Amino acid sequence: MSLRFLSITVAALVALSAVVWLARRAPAPASADPRVGQPLLAAELAGRAARVRLTDQGRTVDLARAGDGSWAVESYHGLPADLAKLGRFIADLEEAKVRRLATSRADRLERLEFKDAAISLADSAGAEIWRVTLGKNADGGGRFVRYDREEKGYLAAPTPWLDAESKNWADAMLLDLKAGDIAAVEIGFPDGTSPVVASRAAADAAWASPVAPEGRRLRPDRIDAALSGLLTLRFTDTTAADDPQAAEARKHSRVVKLTTFGGTAYTVTFARKPEEKRPKPAPTDAKPQDAAAAATDQPKEPETETIPAGPAFVAIASSDPAARINQLMARRAFQIGEWTYTGVPSSPDEFWEPAPAEAPATPPPAS
Repeated sequence: MSLRFLSITVAALVALSAVVWLARRAPAPASADPRVGQPLLAAELAGRAARVRLTDQGRTVDLARAGDGSWAVESYHGLPADLAKLGRFIADLEEAKVRRLATSRADRLERLEFKDAAISLADSAGAEIWRVTLGKNADGGGRFVRYDREEKGYLAAPTPWLDAESKNWADAMLLDLKAGDIAAVEIGFPDGTSPVVASRAAADAAWASPVAPEGRRLRPDRIDAALSGLLTLRFTDTTAADDPQAAEARKHSRVVKLTTFGGTAYTVTFARKPEEKRPKPAPTDAKPQDAAAAATDQPKEPETETIPAGPAFVAIASSDPAARINQLMARRAFQIGEWTYTGVPSSPDEFWEPAPAEAPATPPPAS
């Protein structure tokens, strides 16, 4: 028997032995814990939830569902909740999977750093139906979780980010209209100048103004540009309705009116205390000068200081008495971004352009 044939035979026997061993090897034992491999949040529990509470680092977010199906941020003045954000958060909890049981020993739970970061759901009666406490992030990805107050710690992934800032859960959209909805617009100005008025017969028709300065005509593109910043108004923060800053801002208001083809009118009032320059107060440690020195010194220009403009506010009123925005405005004063306030032209001159000169009349031909 040749050495080459013997080597081939030995290699074949080794390979055959490996195949037999793999075939006879017992399957890996399934996890004894029923939660492993399951969603972090079962869809059935999510469907029953009428309250959601998030806590982290001493902050708490409370969201509650009303009888009509709407959600409100109870921990932020009862303002309407951002349904898109809430829906994504619940979907992320349903998509997260329990990867493995990390520990079932009480003495090891402390290492997983379960503190006050938690998510809980309650039903319409207020009874808690689901709760997890979030621990530290795992080195290989995911985060350790603990159901209710069980003496077990699990690894789940991917887990959603826990936003415990109540304001961030409120729906910031105050006005949401489409450009094609608007049939008429009236744009007022901070200095009380006569407003620019424009209207159109259809969504694809050109803007026209019944009143134009002599020798001028309307620029429809400027109306479209102004509307682009008015139709979707969002707040950046809120204060009490009687906040002193809001009260001071209302003394410097301008009004924009939007009317839809359906006949609903929206009155949008922008308000902001403008920048102010005023003389600096005299220093208290100034030394009095004698009369002779005062007579020879040249008078000095008074020094001034600039007081920055205050925050910008917006108030919206709908002609529909049942509109949600009317009740919302009674609760809080709503701040908007400076770019939103300054985006509306502050001078009527921006809406007009010179009208073309009329061609001189042609004299009739001589007979």
